[in-house]
Amino acid sequence: MAWFTFAAMESFPAPLAELQPGWVWLAGAGPGDPGLLTVQAWHALGQADVVVYDALVGDGILALAPAGCILESAGKRGGKPSPKQADISLRLIQLAQEGKRVLRLKGGDPFVFGRGGEEALALVRAGVPFRIVPGVSSGIGGLAYAGIPVTHREINSAVTFITGHDMTGDVPGGLDWAALARGAPVIVIYMALAHLRQIAELLLSHGRAPGEPVAIVCRASLPEQKVIESTLAACADDAVTQAVEPPCLVVVGEVVRLRAGLDWLGALAGRVLEPDPLGGRQGREVG
Repeated sequence: MAWFTFAAMESFPAPLAELQPGWVWLAGAGPGDPGLLTVQAWHALGQADVVVYDALVGDGILALAPAGCILESAGKRGGKPSPKQADISLRLIQLAQEGKRVLRLKGGDPFVFGRGGEEALALVRAGVPFRIVPGVSSGIGGLAYAGIPVTHREINSAVTFITGHDMTGDVPGGLDWAALARGAPVIVIYMALAHLRQIAELLLSHGRAPGEPVAIVCRASLPEQKVIESTLAACADDAVTQAVEPPCLVVVGEVVRLRAGLDWLGALAGRVLEPDPLGGRQGREVG
């Protein structure tokens, strides 16, 4: 099946870059749905000798690799045995120096909390040529599959993306939580589950409202996607009650209310959408 898929790429109406021997491409695989791969990432899958992939790259995407392509897992999951970042970078260098065409495939986008910058700098130091292939970040594409836009002109003209843990595995201590709580109308948090209670308490202690809408999006864009709508005060308890497991995204802000009208996947399953989820503000001209 994959052979026919990549044969069809020969008729793509624009030139695509070729993955050359000795090169490493750092590519984003999107939030999970194989249909959200970029054309260039899809093309790279058809050319690679080796695909070094993360835990967030699903079987549906890996199945697109052609026969004979070597698949190597480099998945990192919090709290579980994982390859060290330095070892992953060294493996990429080794494979390239052997003359392999190497595709480093990451969930989402390689430069959005994906450590792509670290790996690319390691390649630079080793003299290995590389290309960056951006992907659909889960903080945008995954939320779109949940029916939650990260911006809406009736609600917010800014959005802040943060990670739920730093290099030590703790809540990021370098963030100005007071400024974040005051100045970010919508906050999208990657890898938040382990510290969700503490993150919620930090935002509440700096002035966010307990009843502010929160959504937890699990397995975004995949058939088993699950969305929990909650509030800032209740989200940590709801995550426990609903037995939420990673990977998941957390979004804080009034845009969560729009899901009542924009849950297009729910509509496909029979959900009746709310035509005016903003309670009369929808369509008002601003600015």
